[in-house]
Amino acid sequence: MSIAPGTLYVVATPIGNLDDITRRALEVLGAVDLIAAEDTRHTRRLLARFGIGTPATALHEHNERQVCGRLVERMRDGAAVALVSDAGTPLVSDPGHLLVRMAHEAGLAVVPVPGPSALMAALSVAPLPVHRFAFEGFLPARAAARRGLLESLREEPRTLVFFEAPHRIGAALEDLCAILGRERRAMLARELTKVHETLLCASLGELARRVAADPEQRRGEMVLVVEGAPAPPSGTAGLDEAARRLARGLARELPPARAAALAAEITGRPRKLFYRFLVSEEGGGQ
Repeated sequence: MSIAPGTLYVVATPIGNLDDITRRALEVLGAVDLIAAEDTRHTRRLLARFGIGTPATALHEHNERQVCGRLVERMRDGAAVALVSDAGTPLVSDPGHLLVRMAHEAGLAVVPVPGPSALMAALSVAPLPVHRFAFEGFLPARAAARRGLLESLREEPRTLVFFEAPHRIGAALEDLCAILGRERRAMLARELTKVHETLLCASLGELARRVAADPEQRRGEMVLVVEGAPAPPSGTAGLDEAARRLARGLARELPPARAAALAAEITGRPRKLFYRFLVSEEGGGQ
C-alpha cells in the first residue's frame, strides 16, 4: 500500500490475540518512518511477531508534551508516523490525544486504521441493549470520586460501559450495587480474546458476590457493561436528575403537594410533574 508522507496514522492493535491484527495495520506499521508507542517494549514484541523492523519511540502520559512537538516537526518534514497504544484503539482511555490534536492543528493528515477495541468487543457479546451506550472509560481510583461519578449516572438510561483495574473491581462493584442497585443487569468481560477470556452475566449484586468469592475474577483486563436506568414513571419524563434530586430533598421535610409546589417555583417546571414523581416514589415506582 502507499504511505503518504507527512501523515499521522492512528493504528488499532490487538487487545490480546495477536492474530486479530488487520492486514492493513501490518502494512502501515511496516511502511511508516516511525511508530509512536505507549510502551515500546510491548510494541516491539508485536512487531517482532510479524517481522517488522520499524523504529519505535515512547509516547505516554508522562512525556507527551515533550515528544509531540518533535513528532509534528518530523511529519512537517515529510515523515509518516504511526500512533499505537499497548492494546486496542489509540485514544480510547489511552494516551495520544495531544498528538492527534497537534497534527490537526498543524494541518497534517490524520488517518484512522481501525481494528480491535475492547469497548466494542465487550458490547458485541453483552446481553444488554447496545444501540445506545455511554462509555465512561476507567472509573476513578479514589472512592469518593468514583461514587460521585456513579451518582451522576444513576438516572442515565443508556447502557453504561466502564474499564476497571483488577485490584479495584471488588470495590467498584460494591459501589455500583450501592448507588445503581444490586438488581441492575450487568456483564463483566475479562481478558477478552485471551486464553482466560471470561464473560460473567448476572445482576450487579451477583457479580459482586462472584468476584469476591473467586480470586481468578480479579485478574486481567476488564470491561464492565451495566444496564441503564429504568424508564422514569409515566408522566415524569420531563424531569432530569437534578430536578428529581431537588424534589426528593424537599419531600424529606414537606408533604408531597407542598414539596412539588416549591420545586416548581424554584425550577419553573410544572408542579404536576413533580407531584406525580413524588407520589410514584412513595408508591415504590422508582
